[in-house]
Amino acid sequence: MNTEPLSSSKPRPSLLRNWLSLFGLIIVAGGLFSFTLLALVDSMSRSANPYIGILTYVVAPVFLLMGLAVTVVGAWRERRKLGQSAGLLPAIVVDLTRPRDRRILGYFVACSLFFLLLSAIGSYHTYNLTESVSFCGRACHTVMKPELTAYEHGPHARVSCVECHIGKGATWFVRSKLSGTYQLYATAFDKYPRPIPTPIQNLRPAQETCEQCHWPSKFVGNLQRTYNFFQGDATNSPYTLSLLIKVGGGDPTHGPTGGIHWHMNVGNKVEYVATDPGRQDIPWVRITDQQGVVTVYHTKTYTNTPAASDVRLMDCMDCHNRPAHKFMSPDDAVDLAMSLPHEIDPQLPWIKTNAVDVLTQPYTNTTQAVEFIATALSNRYPQARNDEKFKETITAVQQIYRDNFFPEMKADWRAYPDNIGHKDWPGCFRCHDGNHVTDDGKRTIKASDCNACHVILAQGTGPDLLKMTPAGQEFKHPGGDYDHTCNECHNGAL
Repeated sequence: MNTEPLSSSKPRPSLLRNWLSLFGLIIVAGGLFSFTLLALVDSMSRSANPYIGILTYVVAPVFLLMGLAVTVVGAWRERRKLGQSAGLLPAIVVDLTRPRDRRILGYFVACSLFFLLLSAIGSYHTYNLTESVSFCGRACHTVMKPELTAYEHGPHARVSCVECHIGKGATWFVRSKLSGTYQLYATAFDKYPRPIPTPIQNLRPAQETCEQCHWPSKFVGNLQRTYNFFQGDATNSPYTLSLLIKVGGGDPTHGPTGGIHWHMNVGNKVEYVATDPGRQDIPWVRITDQQGVVTVYHTKTYTNTPAASDVRLMDCMDCHNRPAHKFMSPDDAVDLAMSLPHEIDPQLPWIKTNAVDVLTQPYTNTTQAVEFIATALSNRYPQARNDEKFKETITAVQQIYRDNFFPEMKADWRAYPDNIGHKDWPGCFRCHDGNHVTDDGKRTIKASDCNACHVILAQGTGPDLLKMTPAGQEFKHPGGDYDHTCNECHNGAL
């Protein structure tokens, strides 16, 4: 390519003919091309990904502006060197009759195409990376480590993050972009809360996420479950509970309406008002049945008329609120490990109590916790230090901590209520506590007894477990009678 004019007059030198400005122009070209390609991919994607939004509308423009700044600095330096005799652009004359010009033009076109190809491949792979679970969980390692670890051990570990956390349509597109931009800012400047608060306020409704795989009209019926517990005494006394859970269904065309899934809005519409961010305190409930009859229940202390914006339509997430990120309580995690071979040895005296105790001590980081667990348990069982089963026990307790406790983010079971059931958290009893009544006081949301949602088939240990009772048994609390809801005594560590 020949930049010499055909006329005899000498052209003004260009301010951009310097290595700094040329480098800036290359950055500008790359940023502009990447922005265009990513914006096109983002607009054609079936879901709006905030991470690709960050790359498209934050990272690419930053490179574009950075390239422009480098270009201007190079031009300014060239102006100081050449003075007023220099112009912004050179006079470019291409004479294709000259072999040299044809050769330079060919090199320029080939290099440009190669550069655009690399940018396209890089942008495509970048987009796929932002769609991956690895990017969502590991790009912000400290922030998302608790959620990623719980996700990898959860029942939805094969469902990608974007399937539930990112929405379709213009509204969710805007929300995802704003959310993603704030997440970038919060991570970069250490402004994120510890722990990450839930429930997520801008999460898509369950009808757009859960029900894409789970058939809402399906009649489930009864499910049999067996739970193995160990008591906190010297012999770690086992206690087993075998029961039928009355899941039922909410659509009369697929089975009898009833059971736990009666609450599904397939057949009934349940709305409520929560007065706390975690949706644990629910003083007002409105139910619309299949005939369109509306009934409002509230606690005696709640006499407000709720604003329409405060009323939430109940969906799957109000009970299944930890479907992919469940942190096991130390009580449940130790029970599970004690019931498995080569985990926690139930023959060790007081191991249930001691394991839960070392798990719930205050630690500043995981390394400190793991070291203290090994030292504390070794000191409490000096006679078993060289026993292989005891070493397996220490390893199992340490792994429970790694999987469920994250002191750097202040994240564990205490930070995230689990509304399935009612053992460690109010769960069902948020509404079914016997305190929600109609205005006239004649109707009440019943306080669920043990047989309202499940049937106890067998309980206890040894010969008692052979006494299967299809009609159901009255629950026998280990250690004697009780007169409280479960979560009034149980807190995940008891």
